[in-house]
Amino acid sequence: MTASDEAPQTITILCVDDEANILSALKRLFRPEGYRILTAGGGREGLALLEAEQGQVDLVISDMRMPEMDGARFLAEVCNKWPEITRILLTGYAEVETTIRAINEGQIYRYIAKPWNDGDVLLLVRGALERQLLLREKVRLERLTQAQNEELKALNAGLEEKVAQRTAELRRAHERVKRSFLTSIQVFSNLIELRGGQVAGHSSRVANLSRQLAKRLGLADKEVQDVFLAALLHDIGKIGLPDELLVKPPNQMTGSELGLLRRHPIKGEQALMALEELQDAAQLIRYHHERFDGEGYPDGISGLSIPFGARILALVNEYDGLVQGSLLGQRVSEADALQFIQRGRGKRYDPQVVDAFIAVLGGTTETAGGEQELSSGQLRTGMTLARDVISREGVVLLTANYVLTEHLITQLRDFERSDGSSLVFLIAPGS
Repeated sequence: MTASDEAPQTITILCVDDEANILSALKRLFRPEGYRILTAGGGREGLALLEAEQGQVDLVISDMRMPEMDGARFLAEVCNKWPEITRILLTGYAEVETTIRAINEGQIYRYIAKPWNDGDVLLLVRGALERQLLLREKVRLERLTQAQNEELKALNAGLEEKVAQRTAELRRAHERVKRSFLTSIQVFSNLIELRGGQVAGHSSRVANLSRQLAKRLGLADKEVQDVFLAALLHDIGKIGLPDELLVKPPNQMTGSELGLLRRHPIKGEQALMALEELQDAAQLIRYHHERFDGEGYPDGISGLSIPFGARILALVNEYDGLVQGSLLGQRVSEADALQFIQRGRGKRYDPQVVDAFIAVLGGTTETAGGEQELSSGQLRTGMTLARDVISREGVVLLTANYVLTEHLITQLRDFERSDGSSLVFLIAPGS
């Protein structure tokens, strides 16, 4: 029996296995996480160590096959004596019956099949520990409430004042927990941006604007909160993408690169599903690249099948991407970005969301500076474009200040016929 990485007020993990190489591998895996790692070579040794630790162990990882006492029996003993400790089983693929016994008798949190993937194990352990911390906080608040109730029963005088004082304390405690949770999410969102090479503040801007839009559309408070959290974490699935792909606009990617990119909403959902408070937000992250016309990804769903919050997030995310230059590879003005959004009404975006978005921004369909908005049938040779011409896929077909020729006008009309879309042309005054 050995102990390593000891530090006060840290998470303590006990690893139990009769194979020294497995224990060494687990210690190497968890050491960078800052955990305090205890190891035992068998079930009886593990139980003795837990007795000595007097409730200081947070999580136990035990192998199934061990001499004298197998993992199922060991974890059942742990469950009986220290039910608050989270229990995880290491098992082989063929050990189905013993795994079921461990689930039934040891009430394990999860099992890990050998050989394992280090990244999956780290995510599993982090999720288990986060869940345990939340449960402990819940128990603490329940005990506090119980103690208050007992005290109130014994009080005959000043009852209303006591209730008010304790209620205020609970409210402050709840608000502190809530603020701490939101702060943690915002800090993590900033870290995602550092990894992703994005323009600083992208997630915060998308989150704040999405929240305004959700309120404008009359969503319930819980739904507004889910939209806000999803917006802060919508790019979490990009963490595992190659560095060069993170700074490359989608319209410049190869087919294989687009394939990798289009997996990130699913990976984002999977990363957050273990956290109960973020499960609804995780679903919005999965669908935030779906299009209203069904041509989005990863699932190709359309219309009202897309969760309302995801339709909001999709629009705001692309609006900010246009303004910051991450969507098309170059920045566009806020007015041009709004025109892009309006052209996508009913195609890329939910019409109801587009209308509310324009109202939130105080936008208008009228052009500024005397520009004319024309269809392709109204174009004439010698006219000068006042703004970029952008396809419904977000591709810049022609840039501002381009002078139209008869041949170019013919090509634009042919493009509309083949694409089944209608382009919008803003023409400079006097041209």
